[in-house]
Amino acid sequence: MGLKCRVTGDVLVVAVDLSRIDAAIAIQFKEDMRSETQTGPDRVILDLSKVDFIDSSGLGAIVAVRKQLGDARRLDLSGLTPTVKKVFQLTRMDTVFKIFPDLDDAMAATAS
Repeated sequence: MGLKCRVTGDVLVVAVDLSRIDAAIAIQFKEDMRSETQTGPDRVILDLSKVDFIDSSGLGAIVAVRKQLGDARRLDLSGLTPTVKKVFQLTRMDTVFKIFPDLDDAMAATAS
């Protein structure tokens, strides 16, 4: 669907290779993320650096993935473009997720 996954140390990095996460693909995105994150490291970084647009359905899909991971696992976000970052700020989801400027910063941060 447009997800590129790799395990680096104790982190699963999921890079979204799509320009949009919207109503047209939100369900498929959520299912693909669920499949990719069912097992693996406790920390997942979702790299959104190629995503230029996200709507409420896309945002809901990301929140659903976070819930699916449960309390024992963590979903961090990296590389939000200005438009996507604004959606997270307007919905106050920037207070729910740890958001990093880019993947390097996310990888350098501890999982705490």
